[in-house]
Amino acid sequence: MAEPANARPDVPQNVQDAIATLIRWAGDDPTREGLVDTPSRVARAWREYCQGYGEDPAVHLARQFEEVGGYNEIVLLKGIPFQSHCEHHMAPINGTASIAYLPRNKVVGISKLARVLHGFARRLQIQERLTAQVAQCIWDELQPLGVAVVIEAQHGCMTGRGVRTPGVGMVTSRMMGTFLEDPRARKEVLALMGY
Repeated sequence: MAEPANARPDVPQNVQDAIATLIRWAGDDPTREGLVDTPSRVARAWREYCQGYGEDPAVHLARQFEEVGGYNEIVLLKGIPFQSHCEHHMAPINGTASIAYLPRNKVVGISKLARVLHGFARRLQIQERLTAQVAQCIWDELQPLGVAVVIEAQHGCMTGRGVRTPGVGMVTSRMMGTFLEDPRARKEVLALMGY
């Protein structure tokens, strides 16, 4: 296949060709005006959607602070919006996460919790694994007394195809340390998260 005049050098030609093939397979003409640049745009979008493969989310937790003024209660960031893509259908997953930890003696900047989430979300995922990866990363890097991660999301593979049931949210959680072992601590963190 000859390289089209609109091909972008930052996007491999075989990727653009694959997307053009998908457009033809769907029943449209990838050379028509509205679609002529679509293979390149889709390829660049997917490079962005999957940028989490190029990073180690744990690096965001490297800078830790010990001067916390004696603070020893739950640290919670809730309602963090994220987007991912289902590894089974490559359909969008849109949701929010609540991430909490009970510090042992160190804390991190709150934006770092969101960065960890986004680092794992920007990969092809299933929600259960995403929840577990975020919790495990925080557990390993901060070594806190407890970690709690709750994710609620809507899955395009369920809302836009197959059973076509919009408005349904899936909730997953991972509790570690005191939030797993102590029912009172678990109840407190879930209440703070709004569950």
